[in-house]
Amino acid sequence: MKANFFKNIFLVTLVLTIVSCSEDFLDKKPTEFVDTEAAVGTTDGLMAFLNGIHRSLYIRYEDNQSHNGLGSLMQQADIVGDDVVFTASNSWFLTVYNWTGVANVNSAEIRFPYRTYYRVIRNANTIINNTDSAVGTLAEKNIIKGQALLYRAFSYYQLVQLYGKRYVNGAVNDQMGVPLVLTVGYDPVPRATVEEVYAQINKDLDEANVLLVAYKRPNNSHLNLSVAQGLKARVALTQGNWAIAADYANKAKSGLSLMTNEEYLKGFNDYSAKEWMWGSHISEVHTDYFGNFGAFMSRNYNSTVIRSCPKAINSKLYNLIPSTDVRSKIFDKTGQHTDLVLASSYSKFPYTSQKFLSVSTGDSRCDVPYMRVAEMYLIEAEAKARLGLADANQVLFTLVSNRNPSYVLSTNTGDALVNEILLQRRIELWGEGFRFFDLKRTNAALDRTGANHNSSLVGGVLNVPAGDKRWQWLIPIAEINANPLLKQNEL
Repeated sequence: MKANFFKNIFLVTLVLTIVSCSEDFLDKKPTEFVDTEAAVGTTDGLMAFLNGIHRSLYIRYEDNQSHNGLGSLMQQADIVGDDVVFTASNSWFLTVYNWTGVANVNSAEIRFPYRTYYRVIRNANTIINNTDSAVGTLAEKNIIKGQALLYRAFSYYQLVQLYGKRYVNGAVNDQMGVPLVLTVGYDPVPRATVEEVYAQINKDLDEANVLLVAYKRPNNSHLNLSVAQGLKARVALTQGNWAIAADYANKAKSGLSLMTNEEYLKGFNDYSAKEWMWGSHISEVHTDYFGNFGAFMSRNYNSTVIRSCPKAINSKLYNLIPSTDVRSKIFDKTGQHTDLVLASSYSKFPYTSQKFLSVSTGDSRCDVPYMRVAEMYLIEAEAKARLGLADANQVLFTLVSNRNPSYVLSTNTGDALVNEILLQRRIELWGEGFRFFDLKRTNAALDRTGANHNSSLVGGVLNVPAGDKRWQWLIPIAEINANPLLKQNEL
């Protein structure tokens, strides 16, 4: 990592704190007058750093409207899969869709996640390394450090899934992961093994699960115990630690409710919705117009991307959703979306989505969902199914019958039940950034055949076999050049 690059990250964090999320701490002293030492010397200053991370999840670091925080990273992870379909030619994310960008060392598409997650890690390290010695109460320290640990764990989890080979339960997992940087410094660091990265992720998650026990957060942009438990469940699922995954998913959803069908149809744009466990709220002050999540994934915003290339669901997947299921109604097989009253300038294509809706045709703001209660049901059900536990079917039934009143308790067992749950994941979590990771963790091939994918738009990439070297995104050449200890993935 280049020293100047990380110095710039630090300055970005200080700027971000000026417009960050929590007024409780920020009202006390203008952040632009806080020097570095003061910023890490008190819990007030560290909370400003933490709010900077909250804010950094939905800002544009580079002059590229498709590189806008976690919302854009979620899009990458779905567009590179099989369930999000481009309906027309579109320059944004096209090299992700056709897999050329993920296999090009000079591509901005591989540099974007690498740098974004390491920015979060560096800022989290600043907090983690200074909280214990800061002036403030123990309760404040626990709140701040616990959330910073979650951000570091989450970022390493995303990075190792993108740039490392998949984790295999019971194997040595000594394949190359990503550099583990746990302090704020500029020394080059080699790639740790996948096993070492997951060990650190779990260490951070376990500590955060202790520190955040008593935390009552002000809103869903902050990370509380349920989020800590949910992330632990996600990681355990990826590692094949089924009992841990089931246990923590159950804990994470405890006391939380699923959306009603009426709420489900409102457009997935309100981070205060009862099913949302973690998300970002985009205010008018912080909006990025053409870079917002809603500027790419909504159906109603009036932009070139939305008018000309609305996102569609894989037609084979859509045809597996019963008409009695509310989730069939967030996609339009005709593409007309009559309830939205789209202007004639909007191109119409079959199977397009209105799962996400922006504030209006002239306002692209759309809150971004990072974790929902439904995911916890799916994790618990899958983990229990893989363990052969009898109540896996009932867990699945609780979720699916909420979406589809006609659904009956599944009698499937074994692989058939697991496959049914994986199908429900595809339907439920469409567009929320899971598909690439699910394909990779289950060692499944990419298969876009027989659906509404346009072969010319995907560059002929309709299939990618499981285990193909392209499942490991290349390390950006700029990082290789800056760090002599950094080894490249197979070219």
